[in-house]
Amino acid sequence: MGRKLYVGNLPFSATEQALVDTFMQCGTVESAKIIVDRDSGRSKGFAFVEMSTDEEAQNAISQFNGSQWEGRPMTVNEAKPMAPRDNRGGGRGGSRW
Repeated sequence: MGRKLYVGNLPFSATEQALVDTFMQCGTVESAKIIVDRDSGRSKGFAFVEMSTDEEAQNAISQFNGSQWEGRPMTVNEAKPMAPRDNRGGGRGGSRW
């Protein structure tokens, strides 16, 4: 069991401080990061929370998975490692000619 949790289906009004305050009910929160769109700066509706121990992380999953935040049922589970991305050839711009 990892200590890093995926927290999904968050309302766009959620803040990192509110995540810390919520997850502190289960133990020490090492970090909380809401993922935002790089172009608009708006929340994508999910975050990652890192707890200090595996036991605290498991307690947070048990307590908060499916619980309501502003009428939205949160998804809380162990974060999976990020999959490697293929090189899509972007970033060069312009035309081929």
